[in-house]
Amino acid sequence: MSQSKNGRQTSATTPSGSSFRQIMSRINLQQYVVYFGFLAIFLFFAITLGDNGFLSVRNLSNIVLQTAPATILAIGLVFVLSAGEIDLSFGSIVAISALSAAVVMNEYGMTAGIIAGMGAGIVAGALNGAVVAFVRLPSFLVTLATMGLFAGIARSMTNLRSIPVLDLDFAGFFGSGSFLGIPSLIWWTVLAVAVGHFIYRETKFGAHVLATGDNPRAASVSGIKVARIRLYVLTLSGALAGLAGLLYAGRLQAAKYTLGESDLMTVIAAVIVGGTLLHGGKGTIIGAMIGSLMMGMLNNGLILMGLSVSDQMIVRGLIILAAVAVSLREKAR
Repeated sequence: MSQSKNGRQTSATTPSGSSFRQIMSRINLQQYVVYFGFLAIFLFFAITLGDNGFLSVRNLSNIVLQTAPATILAIGLVFVLSAGEIDLSFGSIVAISALSAAVVMNEYGMTAGIIAGMGAGIVAGALNGAVVAFVRLPSFLVTLATMGLFAGIARSMTNLRSIPVLDLDFAGFFGSGSFLGIPSLIWWTVLAVAVGHFIYRETKFGAHVLATGDNPRAASVSGIKVARIRLYVLTLSGALAGLAGLLYAGRLQAAKYTLGESDLMTVIAAVIVGGTLLHGGKGTIIGAMIGSLMMGMLNNGLILMGLSVSDQMIVRGLIILAAVAVSLREKAR
C-alpha cells in the first residue's frame, strides 16, 4: 500500500504481477487447448498403455482411418457454426447417403451409386438450409426436427436391413484401398481438409461466412446475402455428410441405418475443442481435424483401458462441457 499527498491509500501493483495478468489476458485459450489436449492425451495413453499396443503402428493408423468420416463431418460443422448456425442432423444424413449409395449401386453401378449418395446428402442439407434461410426458423430447432425425420427415412428405406456393398472398386476407392501406399481414407481426409481450409481462409465465401456469424446485421448492411450464406453452409454440411456416408459404406463394405448415429457428440466436441466458437465468427479447419484425431485417440485409449461405451460417453460429455465453458469465456472477453 502507498499513501498519496491527500492522505488516501492506493494499492501498488507489482510490475511482474501486472505483466503476467496482461499476458494471460492476451492468450487465446481456446486456440491452443486442442494442441495441448492432444499432446496430453497422447502422452497419458503412451505411458499407461504402451505395453497394450497403443503405440503400435497398426493401432495409430487405425485411429486415423477410423476418424476420417468424423473429420469430414467436422469440416462441414465448422462452416455452419462459423455462420452462427448449427446442424444436428448430419449423423442421420450420413445414414441416408450410405443407404442410397448402396441400394442404387447394387442395381445401376458405381457411378450411379456415388451420385445417389452425394445427391441425398446435398438435398437433405439444402432442405435444412432453405427452411433456416427463407422460413427463418432457428437452425437448432430445424435440424433437431430433421434429425428425427432423416433417421426415420433411413430406417424405412430398407426395413432396418443392412445393405452390402458388392462393388469392390467402390470399396477400394472410398474405403479399403490405397494409392502410393497411403490408404484412400487418408487421401480423402487430406483433400477435404486442404480444400476446406483454403475456402475458409482464402476465399470471399469464407470471409462472408465469418462476417455473417460475427454480426449478421452488419454483414447484411455491407452487401452480404446472409440468407444465401446460411443456405450454402447447411447445404455444404449435408454434402460432406454425404461424402462421409460414402466413406463409411466403402470402409465397412455395407450400409446400415445406424451409420453416423454416434458421430454427433464426437464431431461437436472435436469442432468446439478445435477452436470454433459456438456463437459464430471464428473457427479453424485444422483445429477441427486435430480435435477429431484427439477424440478418436481418446476413444481408442478408453477401449484399450477396458472402459464401457457408457463410460466413453461420459468422458465425451465432460469434454464438450469443458469446451463450451472455454468458448463462452472467449465470448465474454
